[in-house]
Parts: sequence; structure tokens; C-alpha cells
Amino acid sequence: TSAAGIEALIQREGLILHPYLDTVGVPTIGVGNTYYEDGRKVSLKDPAITKARAIELFKYILKQYELAVYSTTRDDINQNQFDSLVSLTYNIGINAFKNSTLLKRINATAATIDIEKAFMMWSKPKEIIGRRKTEVKQYFTGI
Repeated sequence: TSAAGIEALIQREGLILHPYLDTVGVPTIGVGNTYYEDGRKVSLKDPAITKARAIELFKYILKQYELAVYSTTRDDINQNQFDSLVSLTYNIGINAFKNSTLLKRINATAATIDIEKAFMMWSKPKEIIGRRKTEVKQYFTGI
């Protein structure tokens, strides 16, 4: 993921240094992280972390999402497309991405409108629609 892609993803996820419940009630910390490097789940009883620690955790966890996108997409996607897909995957999860209509359409070199529609299939809860639109824009034009 490029520096611009990381910055966009952090902006989309937010950076919260204390444990909190995400929109679906999962304990979360930092940049949308629900677990630590050792696999331990975040608990609301965990102590707050520093910004540096949050970024360190985020970058560690991000690697698996990058690998999932890299290993399943065509080799000719550009950096903006890769960054956008990593952002989406970070939000919806690796298995959801690997089984998505979006991935199928990208790998089949579908029309722009069909790829955009496939991104927008991931628009629940409604609060996520703005994020999806920024990921679509990033995919097609960059940030």
C-alpha cells in the first residue's frame, strides 16, 4: 500500500487510542484493529495506546490484507486500484473480499460501471456509503 493509500485508510478508519465498540459492537482500538499481533482480541478493559503504537499495530495487521489483495487480483492493477481494494478488504474482511462479486468483475476486466456497482454492494450499514464512494474514486482516479 502506498503512503497515500495508508493515509486514506487511516482517515477512513479513524485513529482512536483507547478501546471502543465499533459500529457492530466489536471491541476495537487504534486504526480499526480488533486484535493484536499475537492474535489476542481487543478488550474494552485494555489500556489506551500511543499513536506510534497504533500505527505499528495497524501496519502489522495491514500486511495480511495487502497479501490477500495481491494474491487474488490480476497483475495489471495499478497502485490506486490496489490501495482502494486493500481499504475495502480491511473493512469487509479477507474472506468476504475473496468471494466477492467485485473481485470476480475486476479479474474479468469488467466495465467501469459494473466494478463501481460491485463496490457499492458493500454499502451496509448506511454509514459506510461515503467510504465506499471514496474507495471507488480512489480505484478509478486516485485520491
